[in-house]
Amino acid sequence: MPANKNALIRYKTIDNCLRNKYRQWTIEDLVDACCDALYDCEGITKGVSLRTVQSDIQIMRSDKLGYNAPIEVYDNKFYRYADPDYSITKMPLSQNDYDVIKEATDMLRQLSDFEQFDKFDDVIGRLDDSLAKGLNKRKPIINFDSVKDLNGIELLTPLYRHIDRKQTLRIMYQSFNAELPTEIIFYPYLLKEFRNRWFVVGSANDAKKVFNLALDRIVSIDPVDVKYVESPNFDPEHFFDNVIGVSTSPKSFPRRIKFWTSKEQSNYIKTKPLHHSQKIIAENPDGSCEFQIEVVINFELFSTFLSYGAGVRVISPQVVVDWMRKETARMRGLYE
Repeated sequence: MPANKNALIRYKTIDNCLRNKYRQWTIEDLVDACCDALYDCEGITKGVSLRTVQSDIQIMRSDKLGYNAPIEVYDNKFYRYADPDYSITKMPLSQNDYDVIKEATDMLRQLSDFEQFDKFDDVIGRLDDSLAKGLNKRKPIINFDSVKDLNGIELLTPLYRHIDRKQTLRIMYQSFNAELPTEIIFYPYLLKEFRNRWFVVGSANDAKKVFNLALDRIVSIDPVDVKYVESPNFDPEHFFDNVIGVSTSPKSFPRRIKFWTSKEQSNYIKTKPLHHSQKIIAENPDGSCEFQIEVVINFELFSTFLSYGAGVRVISPQVVVDWMRKETARMRGLYE
């Protein structure tokens, strides 16, 4: 049963009254206390009816909100808690409550690389401490794939702020093959993570070309007094719809990729598709399957196919088949 904010204010007020052992509370007293609380908290002047407070007491007594408050009437007039130590603020957590909160805190930890969310560390620590006191502490049941101390991870927070403020940047960037860093006047649009590696997506010059820079290859970033330009070709919500990984551009277009999978890999790829466009086009008697996806041809696509070893064979288009044939031949040469 959902409770709105005003109802929660009344429940808390009634709870505070009934915890006061030095005063006797009639129903009229509780009504007056709720009226005062709503005025102080919300500026509500129309008051609270006797029937509303009576209904609140019944709800607090019930398990509709999980309170099961031991509210009793004595001397046919006054209200109190039968258990003087009871409070709705001391409600014990159920095992399900614990599990839900524990999983949520585990997920919040994944934001810890961003300074904007560093306050979660303290909140999560206090939650863990409180949960451990209420229930037997169990071992984690969720483990996220993460790598601590990644190169460039310290740039996440400043880049986040620069994107939010639409700030043009001077980036000194050194690719793996370059001997010296190159200066780029860059308009940052989006932070993107793929396989534990972070990228900043943006553009330069006239903003017609959108590309990404790996954070671990950035030497330095500095704000510059250059007009920030947004690319008309960039939609952060859909830019990566047809992509495996991060390598793409507004001019890239998806191709229909067909591939065969062995019996051993078929069930796995059925349950963990390579891309949301994946479809089964044939299921063979030997248990093998043929699939198709519609994605941009990029390095991450090739890398994904190679990760399955002999369990995957590309059928078409020919450009992908040729690349895979040459690369697997090179790999074979390493072992001959």
